[in-house]
Amino acid sequence: MKPLIKEVSSESYWLNKKSVPQRTIALALDFRVKVRESTLWWIMSKRADIVIVQRWQTRSMKSTANTSLRVLLTCVGRRVELIQAFRRAADRMKIDLTMHGSDITLLAPAMHHVDKRHLLPRLSNPSYIPELMKIARRHGIDLIIPTIDSELGLLASSCEAFAEFGCRVVISSSEVIDICSDKVLTFSALKKAKIDTPATWTFDEILQRKRHRFPYFMKPRAGSAGKGNYRIDNVEELRILGQRVEDPIVQEFVNGVEHTMDVYAGFDGEPRCAVPRKRLEVRTGEVSKAVIVKDRRVMDVGLAVARALGGCRGVVTVQCMVTNRGRIRVIEMNPRLGGGAPLAIHAGADFPRWLMSEHLGRRVKIGESFKDGLTMLRYDQSVFGRIKDA
Repeated sequence: MKPLIKEVSSESYWLNKKSVPQRTIALALDFRVKVRESTLWWIMSKRADIVIVQRWQTRSMKSTANTSLRVLLTCVGRRVELIQAFRRAADRMKIDLTMHGSDITLLAPAMHHVDKRHLLPRLSNPSYIPELMKIARRHGIDLIIPTIDSELGLLASSCEAFAEFGCRVVISSSEVIDICSDKVLTFSALKKAKIDTPATWTFDEILQRKRHRFPYFMKPRAGSAGKGNYRIDNVEELRILGQRVEDPIVQEFVNGVEHTMDVYAGFDGEPRCAVPRKRLEVRTGEVSKAVIVKDRRVMDVGLAVARALGGCRGVVTVQCMVTNRGRIRVIEMNPRLGGGAPLAIHAGADFPRWLMSEHLGRRVKIGESFKDGLTMLRYDQSVFGRIKDA
């Protein structure tokens, strides 16, 4: 008979489903199960025949003096503010935090703000995940937090392999990532959930329409950061730009003010906080000026989107347009920390503290007491030094 629990590492265990009572599995699948008084278990991931769980000793949760965490931001780029936010949260929590960052080049500014930096191959290189795994093992990384869309699929499909040696990848399910990365699937998912969203067509579908209601909005089916986005005002533009944009989709054009919501879903997938920020200015696809708008209707839409997706983890972003008549129409979703998340964090939605607290098994109050009207105005700051890649 197979053992009930097989040790994988000092903190991770495998539970064999056939050897565990169904009620225990049911409790485990609710993401938290008390096995005995001194031990808590938290699910890391599931397979066909096992449940991988994480053990947290209650004495460790009470003691803060020796608590340490190693957090790795991948494709760290310019995310200096996010690094600083994790450090501030760790100071308040009395955690010995080591911030790691990875990128393909030392010319990424944030690589010079982390405690330990790691060069990795491009995402298109088959060795990307194996090399990242080596780094995570060697340095005992506790949390991996992705920052760009193009790495999400790779990490989601590999998170169980990381979990086996105690490294948690803060990432939504593969199904959520597939939906968010394909704008046709995004439209279908939102429509099915009865969430207001602009009508969307493939390029072939729009060309077959006998009548058009211009303007339209064209973008790549799998695009991000606003690249390849165009307003279409007539048939000639439709045909010409349709040849220029890679695998284009066409949407109903929506006039209104764009809002992005940072939605916190933690590790149990239950959305508990949505922070709307109105975009005032965007530079190269990332917000440079924004203001917090604590609008209950917008917040409820963000929470509804995350619930409809069903497999969100950590922080996800939901973009919508608010029309002059107050109609809220969802236009995009990104299952990762958005570039403008530092504004939500400064307003009081302390995502780094919430993530680290949940990871450590500590109780943390997650609510919507963030400040309304807080504005973010970004500016450039430089890193100086002799850099090998320059």
